[in-house]
Amino acid sequence: MRDVARLAGVSTSTVSAVINGVVPVSPKRRYRVQDAMTALDYQPDAIARGLKTGRSFVVGVVVPDITNAFYPEVVRGIEDTARQAGYCVLLCDSSEDPRNEEIHLSMLSSRRVDGVLLACCAGSTAYATTADRRFPVVFVDRIPPTSMAYAVSSDNLQAGYLATRHLIDLGHEKIAPIAGNLALSPHHDRLEGFRKAMQEFHLPIRDEYMVCGDVQIEDGVNACNRLFNLSEPPTAILAGNNKLLLGVLQELERRGIRIPEQVSLLGFDDYLWNRYFNPSLTAVSQSTYEMGKCAFGLLLQAMSGEHQAGASEKQIRLPTELRIRNSTAPPPHTLAGLQSDLTVKKRVPEIGTKASVPVPRLKQGNSRKKRSKTR
Repeated sequence: MRDVARLAGVSTSTVSAVINGVVPVSPKRRYRVQDAMTALDYQPDAIARGLKTGRSFVVGVVVPDITNAFYPEVVRGIEDTARQAGYCVLLCDSSEDPRNEEIHLSMLSSRRVDGVLLACCAGSTAYATTADRRFPVVFVDRIPPTSMAYAVSSDNLQAGYLATRHLIDLGHEKIAPIAGNLALSPHHDRLEGFRKAMQEFHLPIRDEYMVCGDVQIEDGVNACNRLFNLSEPPTAILAGNNKLLLGVLQELERRGIRIPEQVSLLGFDDYLWNRYFNPSLTAVSQSTYEMGKCAFGLLLQAMSGEHQAGASEKQIRLPTELRIRNSTAPPPHTLAGLQSDLTVKKRVPEIGTKASVPVPRLKQGNSRKKRSKTR
């Protein structure tokens, strides 16, 4: 620091003020100090700084599966926001194993990180164990049951409802949710959203269509195989995450089942590649980057001790958005009925008139009678 101060023509306290950003420094002096640091390739000693201030300016991020395309965008939101606040990020992958998660948390504690952002895995004991740690924790995406800690996630109940409502509006009644692992809050909440929509429209929730398990590609393959071995398979599938969706796509292709002519397919993660599939994939979009930014913002509050009054203010639920593409359509029997109507010229109204091709109603029982009378 003395060398930097000598080259810049300022005092060592001015150099310290520029490095720590605590005391304001005039732009002219700050530029001189920064130029001198660059010329001398000076790097502040982070360990010494931490010993002096009692803060490491490092946060840990633990994700359950870095190969899941959902998490890199969340981490990018965290890292961009952390860098602006002067923090570095240590990234750990638990590989969906609670033992690995505990090892990572112990390592981060030993390295004296200032806080941790955690997307926990199934069977996690993090909520209980982090209470004894010296660092604050913010849960991201996956929230432990009954947790009153800081947390940021999508509104997954809304997501499940939006997805199911879209399929119901198309005329589907035989809807199968591949729910994933119900010990994880996103999958549990999405299934609750599915139930809410089905009950609202008085549609049966069939036990044989309810598929739960794990969240990997092979689980999607197995779930789809089970559904299409039924004597009466579903006309629409909700895949609980992007890996389950890929497994379903793989099995449907193996069986030669066409999307959406024979089955509609909808997922809960929307990525750039969704629009380049053939057909392009309908999905519920989540604000992953925003989730990372919000999570680090909450961690800053927790690290500074700015505890808020109510638990609802400590837990953020981000809204989701349904993006409709070509993988969802009316069920096969409805499509067949519409096509047969179009073959009879007198039943097809001219474009621009008030009449239209009959659309299946949501209610059961009376819908077929009403359509037959129209014909």
